[in-house]
This record gives sequence, structure tokens and C-alpha cells, in this order.
Amino acid sequence: MLESLFHIHPTLWLELTTIPLFTGIIGYITNWTGILMLFQPIRFHGFRAPGLVSVFPYLPKQIQVLPLLQYDGRMGWQGIVPSRADKMASIAVDKGLAKLGSVADFYRELEPDALAEHLTVIAQSQIREIVEEIARREHPQLWYNLPNPVREMVFDRVRQQLPEVLRELTEELGANIEQLLDVKSMVIRYFQSRPQLLNTVFQVLGAKELRFMQNFGFYFGAPMGLVLVAILHLTGWSPLVVLPVGGVIIGWVVNWIGLNMIFAPAYPKWWCPWRQGLLIKRQPEITDGYAELVASEIMTVANIGDELLNGPRSDRTLQMLEDTMRPATDRALGPARGALKFVIGNSGYETLKDTFAEEAKARVPAAFNDPDFNAQQSKQVSEYIARQMRALPPPEFVEMLRSAIKQDEWLLFVHGGVLGLIAGYAHLLLFGTGVAPL
Repeated sequence: MLESLFHIHPTLWLELTTIPLFTGIIGYITNWTGILMLFQPIRFHGFRAPGLVSVFPYLPKQIQVLPLLQYDGRMGWQGIVPSRADKMASIAVDKGLAKLGSVADFYRELEPDALAEHLTVIAQSQIREIVEEIARREHPQLWYNLPNPVREMVFDRVRQQLPEVLRELTEELGANIEQLLDVKSMVIRYFQSRPQLLNTVFQVLGAKELRFMQNFGFYFGAPMGLVLVAILHLTGWSPLVVLPVGGVIIGWVVNWIGLNMIFAPAYPKWWCPWRQGLLIKRQPEITDGYAELVASEIMTVANIGDELLNGPRSDRTLQMLEDTMRPATDRALGPARGALKFVIGNSGYETLKDTFAEEAKARVPAAFNDPDFNAQQSKQVSEYIARQMRALPPPEFVEMLRSAIKQDEWLLFVHGGVLGLIAGYAHLLLFGTGVAPL
């Protein structure tokens, strides 16, 4: 009936219907599963392969780093993004945060004066407790014998000196922040413990582009099926070659074009159908999202404080705190310093200064972890990052976002090619190798 109505052989109708349908569906599935491969699962899932533990150390490094294998002998899969947490975090610092400013720039946006005031408010509420605890522990009898007016004079003196001491402390932090804070180490450790956050970076910022890439697989794959039909009839090549090889090419190319449509060209080009990379067109929108994420999750007062006090360079921070806080004892005691030295001796006085410094250091983490203060300061950092990102030229903006996944893009292309090959053979299996006569 079809042949009599349209003068088209039924087999050709079958080819024109099924081949584009197959290539369109495989294009969609390729990109859909490719996106899943990027982000899921968060943790490695697989099975123990016999003998892999023994063989693994001798495999090429390029094979070892694939998210297919684990050093403990398991074979399976982990999302590309979470499996590269440490490497991607390193790239994020080198290519991303480093472009936005130095550590000192970020520290200035945290407003050291505001930090000093915040520390002062917290410390002033604890002055009496700290002084009482030190005095009773180190010289209980002396403290007991002091008249109440003298004790109150000590409390008041410490309170008066505190703002200046803490302002000096935050200034010292700022002056030495590059030596005290290892941002790369901080970001890597943060992402390693929270690989899902890396997924959030890409899935939130590039949500529209990921959806486009998924749908583009069908939009591109289906018309390419018509091209395969034309090749079959114009060249006379065997379907055993055209469909599997064509499937490989379509599966590979659909991912390659999809990714490039997202990131390129950096500047609008008249000859380009989409004019400019889709991600770059949304630079202002993505800028705000990226800035808020970095400010609220990574470059926070709490994280910076934790890195300063517990990171690999924490010994330098603690020494700086001690060097700043020990002289504060002299200034706090003021005119009473000489009399106190006479009563408890020089060694006892030095011990008192050390104890005061230790108590002060022990209470610093609580100041960094105050949630309200963190929220307030993260807004400052967010506005700064957004301001800096808006000023980035398009090529640098793209490099900052793409560099983290660029090294593993080839896995998506191979994945697409393999699925295309399977689709080609699946069509041959279902519909045979016959070609309609023209």
C-alpha cells in the first residue's frame, strides 16, 4: 500500500523510520547516561575482581586513575566528578579561585576590623571567667587575698585593653595570611570530605546546559539517521559497516558538539549557528550562583578559622597567637605589673603570661564558628567574588568552569561511541541487513 501510494519501497520506509529513531534515541541515551556518569554514584560501587589487587600496582597510571578500578581490587564505577575530588579541587583553586584574587584579598573582604569587634564581644563576656580561672589555678592564695576593688581593677583593665589587642591580632593575621593559610590544601580537604559539593557546583551552575546537552542528543542523532540511510543507498556499502560505524561516529560527535556548544566560542561569531557558548551567555547569572556557593560553603570564616587553627600550617598560627597574646598580659596589668612580679617572681610571672596566651588560643575557635557572623561575612565575600567574576574576560570565565572536567571529557566521547556501536548492531539484529532497492 505504501509503495502504491508514495512509490516508496516498504523496506525504505522502514529504514527512514527506524534508523533515525534509533540514532535519535541512542543520542539521547548517550548524553543522559553521560551526565549520570559525570555525577553518580557519589561513592565507588562495584565488585571484587579476583587478582586485581596483585595486578593493580603494575597497571599504567592512566588506567589506575580511571573511576573503573580501585586499589583494593574492586571493579565498578564512581561518578567522574566525585572521583576526581582532590584533582578537581586543585584545579578549582589554580584556575578558578586564583583568578578571583589572592588569599589576602579574600581576607580583606572578611573585614578584619569586624572580625576584631566580633572577637571582642565574645571575649568580653568571658573576661571575668578567664581571669578568675587563671588566677585561681596559678596563684589561688594571692588572688583570694586581693581586695575586691583590686580584682575589679584587673577585670576593667583587661576589658579596656582587649579591643586593641584583638585588632592587633587580626592585623597580624592579615599581614601573614599567605604564610598561615594554604588555600589549596583547605579546598582539597574540604571537597574530599564532601564530594557531593562538587556535583552541586556543576549541577546547579550548569543545570540549563546539562538539560540542553541531554536533549541535544536526540535533536542531533535523529537527522544523522537520515544521513546514514542516504549513505547506505548512495555508496552501496554494507549495512554491517555503515550502521555500527555510523553509530560510533554519531555517539562520539553528539557529545563533542554538545560540550562545545556549551563552552565555545568564547566571543560571539557570526558564522556560528548558536553565536556564542551557551554557558557564557549566562555569565552574570552563573556569576551570582558561583559566588554564593563559594562564599557560603568554602571561603567562610569558619573554614578559614579551622584551616588556620587545625590545618597543616596551624603551628605558625598558634605561635603568632601566642606572640601577640603574651604581651597583652603586661598591658592588661599596667602599673600593677611590677608589684605582681615582686610577689610571684619573674618565672611565675612568665608562667602567668603563658597561661593567659593558652587560654586565649583555646577560645578562638568558638569565635570563628559563630553562624550569624559567618552568614553576615559570607555576603561580603559573595559580593566580592561576583564582582571579580563579572570582570573576567569570557575565555578566562570558561576556563575557570571547564578546566575541572576537561581532562575527562574523552570518557564521555568513548562512552557515546560504544553506545552508538551497540545501537548499530541492535538495529541489524532487529531489522536485518536488507537494503531497499531504489
